[in-house]
Parts: sequence; structure tokens; C-alpha cells
Amino acid sequence: MALLEVRDLKVVFQRKGERPFTAVDGMSFDVEPGQTVGLVGESGCGKSVTSLAIMRLLAKRGNKVTGSVKFEGTELLSLSDSQMRDRRGRDLGMVFQDPLSSLNPVIPIGLQVTEVLERHRGMARKKAMVDAAELLDKVGIPDPNRRLSEYPHQLSGGMRQRALIAIALACRPRLLIADEPTTALDVTIQAQILALLQELVRDTDTALIMITHDLGVVAGLCDEVNVLYGGRIVERAQRHALFAEPRHPYTHGLLASIPRLDAGRGEKLVPIRGSVADNIPWDSGCAFAPRCPNKIDTCVSVTPSLEEDRGGLLRCHNPVLPAAATAGEGAR
Repeated sequence: MALLEVRDLKVVFQRKGERPFTAVDGMSFDVEPGQTVGLVGESGCGKSVTSLAIMRLLAKRGNKVTGSVKFEGTELLSLSDSQMRDRRGRDLGMVFQDPLSSLNPVIPIGLQVTEVLERHRGMARKKAMVDAAELLDKVGIPDPNRRLSEYPHQLSGGMRQRALIAIALACRPRLLIADEPTTALDVTIQAQILALLQELVRDTDTALIMITHDLGVVAGLCDEVNVLYGGRIVERAQRHALFAEPRHPYTHGLLASIPRLDAGRGEKLVPIRGSVADNIPWDSGCAFAPRCPNKIDTCVSVTPSLEEDRGGLLRCHNPVLPAAATAGEGAR
């Protein structure tokens, strides 16, 4: 049994007087114990909404969540609010995208870490403070005992992110969701945060869902990658297969827009034209069709289904040919 099973997850936002907007449209994936699964795509493709729906952190009004999210066989979407609060922090942890807004600005870091330990592990405040200092030290925050009494604004961006990771890991959750954990950090700090997450997953057998738009992060961390567009998975593959031969034009475009060390001098990047707002409804064709260089007539009239492809999954009518096949065509 997978640790986390997401089946046909759908999130629809509805505001009075406006048309419903489907942010997540039939998402399905599994996460095994100790596995790192990536959710990749541009801003607006449904990555963060998926994570918030799994954690039951979306607002109660203005949205509708359907489908199934099972953690160790237990349906999370049917749990009461109090039962879900018991799960969060203890079994499921989350590192949010912006640490400055995620941490409480008027409460010292130490109390924010100990709150989790007291709530879920029943620790006394004094013992919890000792464990909190150990957690801050484990995630690489220098002079942890002094940092316990400091407020979020007194920490650097990297240390705030590390503090969030310490809070998320305080109760040794079985599943950790990291939502863009390296956003707005220096490159060197990004590398340290990713190395820390990789070490924690390896040492504790914690499963990790990594949400990112940075394929460089995926290359060094994830085992399996789900590429999202318009709220749906358009390609799923193991990390090495995805980077070696991306099949979906969107995945190919994401990779082509990244600078490469082996690129020729003066070689230009190839951006994906348009924006994520340039799409068509999935029920009338492929949402990526208006931006797709491989578009054919079928793309704007028939909805592509997610089908097996070379050990993974692909949702495309006219996928990118493997390099070997392309070379063969050129020879002919």
C-alpha cells in the first residue's frame, strides 16, 4: 500500500457572480515511503492548491474539493476538523513557500517549534525547549539556544526557511510536503536547503512531495516527476527518463528554457511562448494547445487522455519524438 494515494482530486473555486474556476482537475498520484515525488510546472498550474487540498488547509467557503486522498489507507477528506488537526504536524508536515508570512511575527521561534511538540507529543515546555534547540541545530541554524528567543524578522531568509523545516519535522512526520522551499533564496542557500531535505529523507525514510517550478531542483532531488499544466498531469516519468527524453511539448519547453553548461557559445534559450493564461478548457481539447509548437487539428477538438508511455504516463496527441527517432528521420 502506498503511503499517500491521491485519486481524481478536483478543486473548484466559486465566487458569487463569477464562473467557477477549476484549479485542480482530476489529479491522481501515489507516494511511497521514503520516495521523493515532484510536482512541477509554471505558476498557476495547480501545484500549491493540490498540496493545500491534501493538507485540508483551503478555506471552507468559496471552494469545493472532491475525489480521494488516502494516507495509510485513511481517507483524509472525510476526517473531522479535530481529527485532521491531529494528523497535521504528527503524520503530515508542510514547509510553506514564504517563511516570513508563514511564521507568526509576534511569537519567538522557540515557542513556534515547541507548540508542535507540546500539542502532538505531550511534552512539557522545558523538555520541549531542549528538543527545539536540537531541531534548530539539526537543520543547520547556528547558536540555536539564542535563536529560540528571537523573532522571525531577526533571522535571515535561509534561517527562517530552516526554522520552518524544523517545525515541520518536529514530530517526525511520515510525509513532508515542501512548497517551493527555495523561492527567493540565494543559490548557495538553496543548495543547502535541498541538501538538508535530501539528508532528512534518507535518514528518516520520510516521504517527500517537492513542489517547484525549478527543474534543477527536480534533477537533484526527485525520484518521480509529475509535470502539471492547467490543473492536470500531462507527463509522469522517472527523473532520468524525463530529463533524457521529455515527451510532452510542455516538458520539452520547460527544459529548453533552462541555461545549460554544455550549450554552445552564444546559443539562445528557447522560451515557451505566451503565458499560462493562454489556454482552452480541457473538456474541449488540450489546454496547452494555444502555446504548443506541436499542435495539430486534433489538439483543439479532442481532449487527450493520460496514457502509458515508456514506463510513465503521457497526455498528448502529438508528443515530442525521441532524439534517436528524430535523428533517424533526418537520415532518411
